[in-house]
Amino acid sequence: MIGKRALDDSRNQLVFHYVRLVSELQPKYFVFENVRGLTLGKHADFLSELIAALEVAGYDVLRPYQVLNAADYGVPQDRKRLFVIGARRGLIVPGYPRPHDQRVSVWDAIGDLPDADNFDALNSVDEVNTKWKTEALYAQQLRGLATDPTDFGYAREFDHTILTSSLRTAHTALSMQRFMATEHGKTEPISRFRKLPPDGLCNTLRAGTDSARGAFTSPRPIHPFLPRVITVREAARLHSYPDWFRFHMTKWHGFRQIGNSVPPLLGRAVASEVMKALGVKPRKPKILHQTGELDLLAFDMGAASRYFQVPRDTIAQRTRKQSANQQVLWKEANV
Repeated sequence: MIGKRALDDSRNQLVFHYVRLVSELQPKYFVFENVRGLTLGKHADFLSELIAALEVAGYDVLRPYQVLNAADYGVPQDRKRLFVIGARRGLIVPGYPRPHDQRVSVWDAIGDLPDADNFDALNSVDEVNTKWKTEALYAQQLRGLATDPTDFGYAREFDHTILTSSLRTAHTALSMQRFMATEHGKTEPISRFRKLPPDGLCNTLRAGTDSARGAFTSPRPIHPFLPRVITVREAARLHSYPDWFRFHMTKWHGFRQIGNSVPPLLGRAVASEVMKALGVKPRKPKILHQTGELDLLAFDMGAASRYFQVPRDTIAQRTRKQSANQQVLWKEANV
């Protein structure tokens, strides 16, 4: 619901390519997820065109489409997103998942995590070895200390005593005073950061803008009891990522990865309905997977472009306006 929304936005090309891929690959099922703003005003017409195109491609679309809140599926975050589900014509059409009876709170998610500000090492790196106790079932499951009967993913081998994705954020003394003075569930007026209510839900975690749009960091929630914003790991817990999952070591990229993604537990709830339609009973794999290369988490744009062998500007970069003097110097240097 935030920012400019226009049907002629070049980013909508991704939607058309989505339809193209479904049409060409002809999968048994598809799941389309997008912002709920797509259901409003002129964008609803765009959504109708999308659904019509999928029907022409040979699919029965589940109607009416629904906006699902991640908080209803075990995620401690108020996050509403549009989901459109379809089945190749002639197959059973899945339903939408039923909401859970109980919700998970912010403190269930992050209450056990050690305070990053207690570790000097986290000023320069995003991980530290330490030990801590976890009591809430939600946190135990994400930490890999308790079995989750709905988790059919591959188990990962990782050290439970390493606190990861926890690079510290420096705040001024005045900012810290304002953070502490802010009431739970209220927005701090200067920073516009919301202070998380321990017994409530996190507000929607957003990605901010990319490099082409100025590389602005999205507002990060304030910790319920500490005078700082939350860490990437705390955001990951509030998004339902397991602790073995690592993010880019920088806070900007880490928060963008989380804010741009579908919460795993919400994705699992929707995927479970597709599994039911397929008539397949999932089983937990016995293979233990190793985690990936940590060097990948520290790539800058240049290193990433070389590693993946793509142009450096594959991801759009911000175009900075040059002053008149800069333009003259550029012309002189290129004469």
